[in-house]
Amino acid sequence: MDILLKQATIISKGSEFHLKKKDILVKNGVISKISDKIESNSAKCIESKNLHVSLGWIDLIANFQDPGFEHKEDIKSGIKAAAAGGFTKVGLSPNTFPVVDSKSQIEYILNKSSNSIVDLYPYGSLSKGNEGKELAELADMKSVGAIAFTDDKISVTNPNLLNRALLYTQSFDGTILNRPQTVEISSEGVMNEGIVSTQLGLKGIPELSSDLMLSRDLFLAEYTNGKLHALNISTSKSVDLIAEAKKKGLKVSCDICSYNLMLNENNLLEFDSRFKVIPPLRSEQTVELLIKAVKDGIIDAISSNHCPEDIEEKKKELDHAAFGIINIQTSFSAANTALNKKVSIEKIINLFTNGPAKILGLELSKIEEGEKANLTVFDPREKTLFTKEDVISKSKNSPYFKKELIGKVIGVINNKKSYFN
Repeated sequence: MDILLKQATIISKGSEFHLKKKDILVKNGVISKISDKIESNSAKCIESKNLHVSLGWIDLIANFQDPGFEHKEDIKSGIKAAAAGGFTKVGLSPNTFPVVDSKSQIEYILNKSSNSIVDLYPYGSLSKGNEGKELAELADMKSVGAIAFTDDKISVTNPNLLNRALLYTQSFDGTILNRPQTVEISSEGVMNEGIVSTQLGLKGIPELSSDLMLSRDLFLAEYTNGKLHALNISTSKSVDLIAEAKKKGLKVSCDICSYNLMLNENNLLEFDSRFKVIPPLRSEQTVELLIKAVKDGIIDAISSNHCPEDIEEKKKELDHAAFGIINIQTSFSAANTALNKKVSIEKIINLFTNGPAKILGLELSKIEEGEKANLTVFDPREKTLFTKEDVISKSKNSPYFKKELIGKVIGVINNKKSYFN
């Protein structure tokens, strides 16, 4: 189906059309024409008072729970939720059952998601079985499509293992992602360590847990000259460490979860397990500093850290409930709400497009005539209330129900397919 976007403000830094309002005609999956005014009797017309369009968004890390936990999410439902959230590319966590630590597991994901509107990029597990003891077959997984390597929520505690991974992956220009969390310090913690955790009588996860491991990881990155991405940073000290490493010229990058920009530890005052996440929701003061880091350009990408959990795992006492939320549908709106009037929409969109693309080494198409249409259509100002009825994921563990969010995804176009909310 041909699609005509009417009077859309184009957000694409470097393009001749950047910040210009144009009609865009997409025919057979290709941008056929960009002009001040286009008429078409056959195309599906998309109009909105504040229509915006950018390159298709990239979610740096999400878990679709497939294989092994398909009752929580599967590749099919995850792709639908991603499209509804404005994403055309998603980096997939290897934390499944079995763990994605072999060629066959990478091929399983790619085969199951082929010919979809959303391109999936599976991460290979850094260690065999996510056990942190022995390197997985990284080169083999890379040869069939693994985009990078991480143990995701299971931080690599063995410094020698991470050291060898950073050295070994240089032979094929691989990237390592590690979540900075020192489990010996954070174990049994359920929320940020601070005044609120003390008031509630809950065990805390101190910022030191993250800062300590990140400091170690950056030393290893400098020693090996390897490519390291700090996954889901959440502390002000981590921001300082990343900024210093970049000044040194190290091959390092970082992202932040959108919920760590919008929510804070006070959301847990009513012991609501929907707000139990890793990394944990930090203090109001830390959140303000993280927003400043986004504004200052230290943060390279914003991720959803989408982690579907069924009601049996979440509706428990806080100590026993699982960590994680569904967020791929709300990631942009949450970030946009938190950053509204503080960070320009151009910079926000860059954190969903060029930022993650650079981290993963992905080539992006352009918003130009003759280019493949890989587009996200949205309204950055429209206010919406997210409800359970809006959820496309199989799981319903969202902290955003009945919360006003700023920014609405209208749809996506990719791989000669389209989806509109």
